Amino acid sequence: MNQFKTLIMLAVMTALFMGVGLMLGGRMGMLLALVVAAGMNLFTYWNADKIVLRMHNARQVDARSAPEFYGLVERLAAKAQLPMPKVYIVDSPHPNAFATGRNPENAAVAATSGLLEILNRDEVEGVMAHELAHVRNRDTLIMTMTATIAGAISMLASYGYFFRGGGGRAGLAALVAVFLAPFAAMIVQMAISRTREYGADRGGAEISGKPGALASALAKLANGASRVHNPVVERNPAAAQLYIVPAVFGRARSLFSTHPDTGDRIARLNKMAAVTDGSDFGPGGTDDRLGGEGRRSGSALDPHGRGR
Repeated sequence: MNQFKTLIMLAVMTALFMGVGLMLGGRMGMLLALVVAAGMNLFTYWNADKIVLRMHNARQVDARSAPEFYGLVERLAAKAQLPMPKVYIVDSPHPNAFATGRNPENAAVAATSGLLEILNRDEVEGVMAHELAHVRNRDTLIMTMTATIAGAISMLASYGYFFRGGGGRAGLAALVAVFLAPFAAMIVQMAISRTREYGADRGGAEISGKPGALASALAKLANGASRVHNPVVERNPAAAQLYIVPAVFGRARSLFSTHPDTGDRIARLNKMAAVTDGSDFGPGGTDDRLGGEGRRSGSALDPHGRGR
């Protein structure tokens, strides 16, 4: 049912794109918008992972360069019965994580160095299990395609605002479309992302077996993300839905956030934890931080690569 709803929402976004094209350029503009939307979807299908990873300047790691972090993802992928994804670290103080790729066979997961520095081992495990749940649910392609189309609608609307012509009712209709289309695209994008975040929380808790640790990680990440700028989202706001927590600087909370309320997500995970043996996944867990342990032992797990 979720897959069906998502396809309907993507169709709505494509229709919005075509509608803006119709308002700005008539039937020819609508057809051109349809061709562009189809081309963007095809391009995103084959290049989703490359687009996102290049956007973040992510560096790939393996069992030799980051043995503990890579091994953690490897164990979780095996538990989830998924092919081993490519593993990346983003050298950024902004604490967050994301998954990308067109399918489980071509997936990649990434965490920032800021995340590895503030979370303990159980919490990192919960976060990466959440990202693998996105991969298992095939959310990664959908989220990237949605972000791409939403960004294109906003760009087309901005173009129409500055270069619109004509007057009368047609001009007024074009002006209304210019302002309403990005708003409508944002609502659809928000609905897709919120539904999938709840599903990935549930799936991540099942994969890791540690819903309490994931809840603890969400609290730390939401607090950390509100204190540290994310230049990627500042350049491209449509990328905000890719992360495990909102990449919002400051304390303001948007009614139109692409993520569900973090407090509600934590409450749901704590309910899952309450019916499971708390000794397995308490938020305290082990105190070892992956980045910190790398520095103590001199291993390559240090997210900044100082151990190498």
